[in-house]
Amino acid sequence: MTGRAHRLYQFLIVALVVIADRATKWLIARSIPLDGPGIQVIPHLFRITHVENRGAAFGLFAESPMAWKTSLLAALSLLAMVVIAYLLWKSAGALNSTSIALSLILGGAAGNFWDRVVHGRVVDFVLPKPNPGKTAS
Repeated sequence: MTGRAHRLYQFLIVALVVIADRATKWLIARSIPLDGPGIQVIPHLFRITHVENRGAAFGLFAESPMAWKTSLLAALSLLAMVVIAYLLWKSAGALNSTSIALSLILGGAAGNFWDRVVHGRVVDFVLPKPNPGKTAS
């Protein structure tokens, strides 16, 4: 298989992840109340919930009053997407575990970038088990 065909598969993976991201977030937003109890999937391990994250990863800076926070986070997301796309391009079109992982990450980053630019927040819906000894907030 040629490098061009591998790049096509990489693009297809990215596109499928973006479509899955948009579809699952739409379904969650329509089906589960915001900040509600959610749906227990595996007891004491994780649940599906509906949270809107206005911050960075794991809600970092979510409470920050900075007016330009959303723009900064969107710009950082875009920068990360450019770096990942560059790494994919430099992989010479190989279809291996690294390029597949980068394609999955790029698709997820693109979905979150869309949320941040269009809505100013990212819909999160997987709530892992809290760390032992810590209370969930």
